[in-house]
Amino acid sequence: MKTRKLGNSNLEVSALGLGCMRMSFGDTPTDKEEMITFLHQSVERGITFFDTAEVYGPFTNELLVGEALEPFKGQVAIATKFGFKHGENGPAPSIGLDSRPEQIKRVADESLKRLRVDVIDLFYQHRPDPNVPMADVAGAVQELIQAGKVKHFGLSEASAEQIRQAHAVQPVAALQSEYSIWWTLIEENDVLATCEELGIGLVPYSPLGRGYLTGKITEETTYDKSDIRSRNPRFTPEAIQANRVVIELLERIGAAHNATPGQIALAWLLAQKPWIVPIPGTRKLHRLDENNGAVGIELTATDLSQIREAMANITVVGHRY
Repeated sequence: MKTRKLGNSNLEVSALGLGCMRMSFGDTPTDKEEMITFLHQSVERGITFFDTAEVYGPFTNELLVGEALEPFKGQVAIATKFGFKHGENGPAPSIGLDSRPEQIKRVADESLKRLRVDVIDLFYQHRPDPNVPMADVAGAVQELIQAGKVKHFGLSEASAEQIRQAHAVQPVAALQSEYSIWWTLIEENDVLATCEELGIGLVPYSPLGRGYLTGKITEETTYDKSDIRSRNPRFTPEAIQANRVVIELLERIGAAHNATPGQIALAWLLAQKPWIVPIPGTRKLHRLDENNGAVGIELTATDLSQIREAMANITVVGHRY
């Protein structure tokens, strides 16, 4: 597995990371021991960058990742997140945002315990909190870094101005935002350019369009009510059929590389910038191996221009949420 550095930070990780959310949250339930085995197999295949958050579960995903990766302490990097208000059962997006400095520090202490680590490799603000200045958020994480509890500071879904405000206080190592062949907003709103200017790595989540860009989803595909795609506008039968043109494009490019649509979608992301590290989420070993195969695919300038031109003339049906 090739490695990449996230921007100007010294955080070097596998060229593809692994999104762990669906291993215990937002999808049909899984067997814990099977997921621990799968995480071990991921490390054996060269994955060194794992993404979780306290809100996934809540808490259960961090507990799973912490237990599974404890034998590899010091060999892998774990990213987790703070930023949602806590209720009786823990944090939840429905309750609201909370990035008060005292809350950030409480979350860090609890995440350290669940992850079974001495230091959090990358600590993201899950979503910007309009009630807390970015300078205060960055200052709180800076104190955690000085205390030896966090190594690197990250943001998620932040605007260009919010990134600048935070970075002025504590250098931001990475930004996590949705980015894929069919969702390129960060190219249009100055976020990607800001990351490049400031030397901030980019960690695209949903790089495979929540699975759609693998080409395996059809109008007949159904989802359990626990799966977030059961409520996603892009996963209605009508949208799946309408967006098939995107898969046909990926299949055409893939034919020249003996690659699947999903591999081309990931290879496209990797080709955009050398400091981009996508984190596709999967729970299946054959899909992990397929994803990893994208790292060795080098799209030509002609491939990239054809993809750009084609996508500029395609209207994707359905909102992303």
